[in-house]
Parts: sequence; C-alpha cells; structure tokens
Amino acid sequence: MCKITDFPNTIGVIISTYNSPVWLEKVLWGYESQSYKDFEIIIADDGSSEETQLLIHSFEKKTSLKIKHVWQEDKGFRKNRILNLAILAAESEYLIFTDQDCIPRQDFIETHAQYARKRYFLSAGYLKLPLSISQALTKENISNQSAFDLRWLKKKGLEYNFKCTKLLKSKTYSKLLNFATTAKASWNGCNSSGWKTDLLAINGFNEMMEYGGEDREFGERLFNNGIKSKQIRYSAVCVHLDHERPYKTDEIIRKNKAIRKQIRKEHQIETPNGIRKIDKGI
Repeated sequence: MCKITDFPNTIGVIISTYNSPVWLEKVLWGYESQSYKDFEIIIADDGSSEETQLLIHSFEKKTSLKIKHVWQEDKGFRKNRILNLAILAAESEYLIFTDQDCIPRQDFIETHAQYARKRYFLSAGYLKLPLSISQALTKENISNQSAFDLRWLKKKGLEYNFKCTKLLKSKTYSKLLNFATTAKASWNGCNSSGWKTDLLAINGFNEMMEYGGEDREFGERLFNNGIKSKQIRYSAVCVHLDHERPYKTDEIIRKNKAIRKQIRKEHQIETPNGIRKIDKGI
C-alpha cells in the first residue's frame, strides 16, 4: 500500500499526437471509461492538420473530460518540444505520459496514482494489437472493456504469447511479474508517470532528441538527479494500436545514442535544450 501522503492531489495525462484522429478518438474513449475520474488531459499535438482539431472540438461537446489542446506548427518530428509545452500547460502535480495509439484499461489512472511515490517515476508498457483488431475496435468494445479481455481478443485473431499476461486481472500475479521481469524500469513515453517538480528539475525533455530513445534519455537524466524508478508494466495496462513509423531512421538512432552516451558519461541532469529555452521564447 502507498502512503497517503504520496497519493497525488491532482493528476494530468499528457497524450502526444500527430495526424492520427481515428486512433486518438479511440484513446479518448478509454479515458472516458476510467475508474478514477478527477484528472485533466493535455493533448500534445506536434503539428496535426485541422482534422485533429475538429475531432477534439467535437469530442469536447460530448464528454465531461477536461481537455487542453496544445499545438505547434509542423516542422518535422518535434515531439519533445510539444511535450515540454504540455508540461507547462499542465495544472496538475502528477503527470502520466502516453501516446495517441495507447488505449488505457479502466484502472489505468487509478493504478498510476496508487503506485506513485515521492522521488520515483513509474515505468510501464503496452500490449500491441494487430492492425485488424486496432481498426475494428469500437467505442462499445472499449467502454465495456472487451478490448482488454484475452478471450475476446483471441476470438478476434490475437495470437497468444507471454506478453498477453499483461492483461491478466490478478493483482497478485501482476505484482509478482512486476518484480520478476528482467525489463528495465526505464522512462517509456507510451506509459510512464512522475511528479511535475521532478520533470521541471531536469528542464524537461531534450529537444535535440528525435525519434528513437528520446524517452530513455529523459529517464536517464531523472536517474542522474537521484530519482528512482518503479516497474508497473503488468499493472498499468494499455493496448497499443498498430501503425507505421516512417520517421524512424538509422541516422537519427545513431545520433540519439551518441547523445545518451554523453549524458551517462557526464552524469548530466539538466538539458540546455528544454523548458527554460521555451520560457525564453527560443
């Protein structure tokens, strides 16, 4: 059990997006179904076209969710910059980070809140769905939680493997797997959370980083500042909708690895290319 003093008073969910309104809508349906209700959503939009804005405006008229849409001009992959803008826009003390393609199970926010600890960040992941199921999911499938039911998913064509154990509903078994997994409790942009004060202390995300390890670099600087991590990959559950990644290149991966190597070597905490750069209007 977590200490009462560690339970966040206010919670925000930052959802990164770029030109994927169909997937984003499914994700928002997931947040409408949360058992924990008192949270804000900040949509961190890296330059989507008007279609995404229209979806959000239409959704806001039909939901009780508190949504902020933070947008920047499309100048290529600048996810870290829009995440920094979203952090500045967030009013909550505790922030959960996820993506436009990750639908949360009903207990997703409640689980992050229950596991929250001072001077820790939480590390989780997802179960990837094939494209056929991703496209077929309806609002009803998400609201009645069929989308997280292994028997239902197998009937729809999901191939069973060990990763499917993430959807098992036994809290005891989930805690055991969290403890036993060999996966590192790193910062994963699709499903991680932390205290806003800790994120600001390292000056947010490094805007020099492009796709491929940019979230890991963020977590490494948190570690350098004395923040520990806790593994909850089998407890905080979301399903991942399938899609292509045309913005991933070997050149960018090499550049990002070099930046991360330098971060570890120099034990760097603050990035010079982060939130305070935005505050200065750069």
